[in-house]
Amino acid sequence: MTPTELRADMPALEAVTYLNTGASGPSPRRVVDAAEEFLEYHEYQSPATEGMYPAAFDTYEDVRATVADFLGADTDEIALTQSTNDGINRIACALEWEPGDVVVRTDLEHPAGILPWKRLERTRGIDIRVVESTDGRLDIDAYRDAVEDAKLVCFSSLTWNYGTRLPVEKLVNIAHDAGAFVLVDAVQSVGQTPVDVHEWGADAVAAAGHKWLLGTWGAGYLYVDAEAAEKLHPGPIGYRGVVTPTDDEYELKTGAARLEVGTTNPAPYVALQEAIEMMDEMGVDAVESRIHDLATKLRDGVPDEHVVSPATPESGLVTIDVADPERTVERLNDQGIVIRSLPYPGLVRVSVHVFNTEADVESVLDALEGEY
Repeated sequence: MTPTELRADMPALEAVTYLNTGASGPSPRRVVDAAEEFLEYHEYQSPATEGMYPAAFDTYEDVRATVADFLGADTDEIALTQSTNDGINRIACALEWEPGDVVVRTDLEHPAGILPWKRLERTRGIDIRVVESTDGRLDIDAYRDAVEDAKLVCFSSLTWNYGTRLPVEKLVNIAHDAGAFVLVDAVQSVGQTPVDVHEWGADAVAAAGHKWLLGTWGAGYLYVDAEAAEKLHPGPIGYRGVVTPTDDEYELKTGAARLEVGTTNPAPYVALQEAIEMMDEMGVDAVESRIHDLATKLRDGVPDEHVVSPATPESGLVTIDVADPERTVERLNDQGIVIRSLPYPGLVRVSVHVFNTEADVESVLDALEGEY
């Protein structure tokens, strides 16, 4: 599949110039069709053939293998979740916490990487330490000092607000040297840049399919290092996470699957699998290259003093300083251009993906001219 073929297969683009994949990517027909076809099979045909549970469980395992291969993981290191936030919560609820335990996060995190720790602060008395950033960058010495006595460290591989790439492997190694469990939010990375979780070396990596992969809502995935998984005891527990659900004494499954719970709709995972296969067809390296070219064109069209993200784009996320973000988003939406504001004073974010074109970039640049 080529970017042109992908664009032609995306009905949402018939109505708008869509530049908000960093929030949620509109799915192409082939992804939605795959989910619908499976759902019809599961509900209409499988009851009279293999059965609804076998059909679902076979699908879970097929998708698990696809996700593992795409991320450079082993199959038993993948748990299927509902979202990135869900995956982060499953880790948060699977560790034993005591008052005074330290969680370190950065000030670059999405609420998905903030709220679970606030809950533990309220309910378990943990301490939260926030590493401050400058222009989307971390001071490594300050980070090293912050994680020195941490139980867990949580950070994003690619920041949702600046579009900067953090040095994941380096940050993981520093945290591990301090004895901390490391959890990475990778939802802004997967689908726009190659990801190899074994190279990163983190204990856990959470992401989902509805952004840069262009899957549907409802399919998240969680990588958990095999050794780290054996130390986790899930908070929520159900029949999918244990060896034999009817045993008097339950035994957790080995690997990441122990963090799965119960009955979930397999259709979004079928969509996720189709989306991954689509990305493989285009080639993630080629996707990354096209995103870089479009982001560079966008960044070059914005006055330097209004660009908040890196001068040389590191992703498809370009953040721009405007006087009134909400008004700007509404005005552009009236013109059929979809971008978003950010919860920081004076910022909007434009996301370019492989399906976007130079004409899309020119349209948003023209629309933004009156904002500077």
